[in-house]
Amino acid sequence: MSRFVKPLVAALALALPLPVAADSPADMAIGAFNAICFKAGQTAKEARDRMEQRAGSPLPFDLEFWDRTLEPGPADNQRIERRCQVSFDGSHTGAAITALRAQMARPPVFGFAIDLPDTHTAETGTALLEGRELLRGRVAVVHVGTRGARTFMAVDRLPAGWEDS
Repeated sequence: MSRFVKPLVAALALALPLPVAADSPADMAIGAFNAICFKAGQTAKEARDRMEQRAGSPLPFDLEFWDRTLEPGPADNQRIERRCQVSFDGSHTGAAITALRAQMARPPVFGFAIDLPDTHTAETGTALLEGRELLRGRVAVVHVGTRGARTFMAVDRLPAGWEDS
């Protein structure tokens, strides 16, 4: 090799990106939550399948998802029409809130902040709890916090007229 080629090869090697380590379970949960949980019109199976396409199967985090407009939901929480929640090991509320705020600000912007509906209250470990006004009289509540040694991210959608139920 010429005296010019060796330095060029060395410079290129330094300039090329190194292989990135696989995302942590927290990164996968946060990314999947933001990519999937704000999409309406999906069943629990569809939401899980989409998350598994992103994060692998089985999911490296816990998922709770239901949408009463498409299939039966749990007997409790009758005032909540739809829920998507992920939980994962560790304390990652800062990263979760930063990613969630960025997601909600992307078009289409996820409603705007309103007073917290009486359907939700802060619990021990809550880092963010916020009501958001949506289209067609619906309201969403976003919630980030820790329960024990796990972080959770949740978005609940309340139906139009939720105040009357």
